[in-house]
Amino acid sequence: MEFSNSIFYFLFCVIFVLVSMANAQSLVPAMFIFGDSVVDAGNNNRLYTIVKSNFPPYGRDFVNHRPTGRFCNGKLASDFTAENLGFTSFPPAYLSQKAKGKNLLIGANFASGASGYSDSTAKLYHAIPLTLQLQYYKDYQKKMMRIAGPSNASAIISEAIYLLSAGSSDFVQNYYINPLFNKRFTPDQFSDILIQSYSHFIRELYYLGARRIGVTSLPPLGCLPAAITIFGFDSNECVARLNRDAVSFNNKLNATSQILLSKLPGAKIVVFDIYQPLYDLVTKPSDYGFVEARKACCGTGLLETSILCNSKSIGTCANASQYVFWDGFHPSEAANKVLADDLLASGIALIT
Repeated sequence: MEFSNSIFYFLFCVIFVLVSMANAQSLVPAMFIFGDSVVDAGNNNRLYTIVKSNFPPYGRDFVNHRPTGRFCNGKLASDFTAENLGFTSFPPAYLSQKAKGKNLLIGANFASGASGYSDSTAKLYHAIPLTLQLQYYKDYQKKMMRIAGPSNASAIISEAIYLLSAGSSDFVQNYYINPLFNKRFTPDQFSDILIQSYSHFIRELYYLGARRIGVTSLPPLGCLPAAITIFGFDSNECVARLNRDAVSFNNKLNATSQILLSKLPGAKIVVFDIYQPLYDLVTKPSDYGFVEARKACCGTGLLETSILCNSKSIGTCANASQYVFWDGFHPSEAANKVLADDLLASGIALIT
């Protein structure tokens, strides 16, 4: 099975290269990105929030070695996905100065660090909730109609790839630390609330013209460096109960996506499994060329993220490519590359 998957992946790469060379264009006309800090390309730069990353050492390995608002030392997994699809530039953050005119023809990024399926998560951190991200997308469509004309705009909207990454902040930055939730709901009940929001969001996106939708599963929450530090009780091992919550949620995500597929004619919905690939990186880092998986690169590597990961953070590593995590919550560029490449084969269903 592993051998046949390798052949399948190789053949796809060959086809991709041939198509790109022949057409000198991307495999889809545009990408639209929604969700949280894992895919935020700079929208939080424009917000009054502590959840920011538009300062060093963030972005030190990105283009021009400057921070952009990405929660990483370099490219996000969604950036690598855009490159894999043949884009030569990335969809601009919708609140940025770049999100205007012809730059919008390749799509837009609406994601916001600390957002989630529950609007309450975003409100805690003054981030952009998914409901508002959807409203921004509606505004985008109006702009596209003026820029490209109704016919071209409709084609771009229906043929584009839509990516959604959410849920981690709902648990780690809200449920686990918020007695308003964890004293009232079990993790399973909280998952049900999030799944309802997910289902509603996908339906709304579909009614606005989206047909090719990819959604990422939850990662192994208990393996995030900050999660181990906060919830691990002095252990250096992944927190099992957090991982169980992630697995339970992912099962519901897969089941709900299948139901949505049966009720939304013409839709393609692919759940990208982030859990297993990242779990493998954490538990077997040397197999993938990494040296450190418990500690992140920034600062002590045990907790720092956002404003705690800054140019004065003591201990920040010199070579982030040896680390699975860049900060306490987010993968390094090197890990993002591994994750994006791993998901490439499963994403074929969205473009065929």
